[in-house]
Amino acid sequence: MPASHPKSLSIVIPMYKEAENAQLMVERIHQGLADYNAPWEVICVDDGSPDGTLKALQNAQKTFGQHVRIIELQRNFGQTAAMQAGIDAARGNLIATLDGDLQNDPNDIPRMVDELIERDLDLLQGWRKNRQDAAIKRKLPSRIANKLIARITGVKLHDYGCSLKIYRANVLKQVRLFGEMHRFIPVWVAGVTAPHRIGETVVTHHARQFGESKYGISRTFRVIIDLLSVFFFLRYKARPGHFFGSIGLFTGALGGLLMTWLLAVKFIFGEDIGHRPMLSVAILMLVMALQFITTGVVAEMLTRIFFQNNKGKNFVVRNICEPEEGQSWQNYNHDKKSQSE
Repeated sequence: MPASHPKSLSIVIPMYKEAENAQLMVERIHQGLADYNAPWEVICVDDGSPDGTLKALQNAQKTFGQHVRIIELQRNFGQTAAMQAGIDAARGNLIATLDGDLQNDPNDIPRMVDELIERDLDLLQGWRKNRQDAAIKRKLPSRIANKLIARITGVKLHDYGCSLKIYRANVLKQVRLFGEMHRFIPVWVAGVTAPHRIGETVVTHHARQFGESKYGISRTFRVIIDLLSVFFFLRYKARPGHFFGSIGLFTGALGGLLMTWLLAVKFIFGEDIGHRPMLSVAILMLVMALQFITTGVVAEMLTRIFFQNNKGKNFVVRNICEPEEGQSWQNYNHDKKSQSE
């Protein structure tokens, strides 16, 4: 089976409203991997595009062959879900991801594969050192987001937002992506492999030629919200009761101290405490403590259910356009050798 080759490669490309870029993207991938010495496939995920993206991908499949696979999602689920759909369908031992807007350069993929193997990494992250984007609209929010992620998570990379990455499939498939967590993939991967097995390399970045960017400065605020979720899941995914319980114990202890002081004021000093704001605060803190502790217990129960049944998906596939017959992998070197013989 072709996928048994250690360098067999699945290239996953989520696409949304990329009708002008779709076929050209597939063409450039073939140019970049013309001399790749192992089987490879392209998995294009149409994320419910309302334009002609799907049609363009189907034309590319007819033009380039059966190794071009198309996954059509039932509606627009977002880039993270589309990427997860492609990862689930990938059959290679290595997985490459990149955007469908032609800004990532497929010519970098063979070099990155060799570098990943040579450095014995599980993830090689692209770094758009010379980024061809608008300074205020794209570069500024990206720099802010990168610094926030590195500071909070401890995973030190220059460019988390670059979609051009190479993974070992057996590592990546241990990670499930939800929400808008695609920009935090290196952080999630660090949860299942050693941080020293995550590296980065400078990649080529082109200016967008067709279509419009789906990102702006507003995503910085979404990153901050997502970071809170990342921090929680990385630290307390398997023990949420510790998170909520710690807050509950702290507020309960503080409320208990306040109540003890008020009792002393009432029965030792004989003062009236019924109109003191401190009494309301103490009662509120005790109630909060009870709520946090019970929330922690419920969270622990949900965590156990999650680990027992964690095969749920956050997307719905309408159809997978694959040929019924023939070889569904592309190996140019093998084809050239056959022709020469």
